Amino acid sequence: MAKAKNTAFFCKECGYESAKWFGQCPACKEWNTFVEEPVSKPKSAKGIAGTSQRAAASSAPVPVEINSVSFEENDRTSTGIAELDRVLGGGIVAGSLVLVGGDPGIGKSTLLLQMCYNLSAEGKDVLYISGEESLKQIKLRADRIGKCSGTLKLLCETSLDSIEDILTRNKPEIVIIDSIQTMYKEDVAAAPGSVSQVRETTSILMQLAKGLNITIFIVGHVTKEGTVAGPRMLEHMVDTVLYFEGDRYASYRILRGVKNRFGSTNEIGVFEMQQSGLSEVENPSEYMLNGRPENASGSVVVCLLEGTRPIMVEIQALVCDSNFGMARRTAAGTDYNRVNLLMAVLEKRAGIHMSGSDAYVNVAGGIKVSEPALDLGIVMALVSSFKNKAIDEKTVIFGEVGLAGEVRAVSQAQQRVNEAVKLGFKTCILPGVCLKNIKKNDKIEIIGVNNVQEAIKLI
Repeated sequence: MAKAKNTAFFCKECGYESAKWFGQCPACKEWNTFVEEPVSKPKSAKGIAGTSQRAAASSAPVPVEINSVSFEENDRTSTGIAELDRVLGGGIVAGSLVLVGGDPGIGKSTLLLQMCYNLSAEGKDVLYISGEESLKQIKLRADRIGKCSGTLKLLCETSLDSIEDILTRNKPEIVIIDSIQTMYKEDVAAAPGSVSQVRETTSILMQLAKGLNITIFIVGHVTKEGTVAGPRMLEHMVDTVLYFEGDRYASYRILRGVKNRFGSTNEIGVFEMQQSGLSEVENPSEYMLNGRPENASGSVVVCLLEGTRPIMVEIQALVCDSNFGMARRTAAGTDYNRVNLLMAVLEKRAGIHMSGSDAYVNVAGGIKVSEPALDLGIVMALVSSFKNKAIDEKTVIFGEVGLAGEVRAVSQAQQRVNEAVKLGFKTCILPGVCLKNIKKNDKIEIIGVNNVQEAIKLI
């Protein structure tokens, strides 16, 4: 009988597991990412059968009726940071496991350290565990944020066995693990940060969080594709996955909820990186439109919806004659293929020939947008630049554009109009089918369009 193999091959990018080596990962299509690592041995049937039946019976779970389970909103704990509470669904749920991912230097540790300051000041027992920095380095970074008024405890440790013992004895309320790639379990014969170690350590932390009712925040590194490094099942094991987005050289940061068992996954939090740490941006629309040019062709303001929050962004387009045989297309902050599709719609349905022109589309501020409501704004910006006619700076536009040139409805149009009124816009161009759901307002003129031809006539 063949001996069971104690090792397996894992993809370093996505965590795909295979019994043999591959040059290209079948899951993420990356090359030369497979490494051989030991796999954990399953418990034998003999060992399981040898356990005491009476002990198993005493600890067996009992089914509970769903109506007898009570949970109130005040069971959540506020982090003291309104933007973070918004993304978490209203605050921290006790016993949850939260994964925070982002590029190096984006502000993950800074945000969590600020949260620890606020929670410790309210009398919460908070423990910050770092595997990447010494106590002096953490203190040096913490002094930039300010003086801690609570009893925040620090620990520099990478051995999960020691961490497990400390958490079991002390039972803190909030724990920060920075980062999961530095933690290791001695029983697993693999290097820290490997697929086997990340999967095993996360599994143990999940058991500690649920068993001891401790809220644990895990900091995770990301791959070049922007996803959390390690096995894909890491995101399935935790309760909440938060991504910190934004250019590290820009001043603003966006915290986006990708998965949340206790709230919406569409919410975002906007922060600004300052010398003293991260500060909340209470009005993202005003912040994104800061420095907008006046009476410039190809500049359009679009109202997007991130979760329950409407945000105004500026779409910039530049259309100019091509000096080469093949026209060039560039898109920054939005889907490149979507821009090509909309230009094809303009060519076919509106008779605007841009095939011989270079086209550049940019979402100002560096924010990345994928909502279909951006379509009409891109179309108007392209035509405005092509005709060299500026659109009134007090006009806001939103709507989805189909292949037939029709302007389709978008969700929560009334909320977008209300945001435009609040920021002082005088005209709103939106899909005609949304007019029946819009309340009349003397402060803004509502114009409904059914296709791109009607929209272009307004320029």
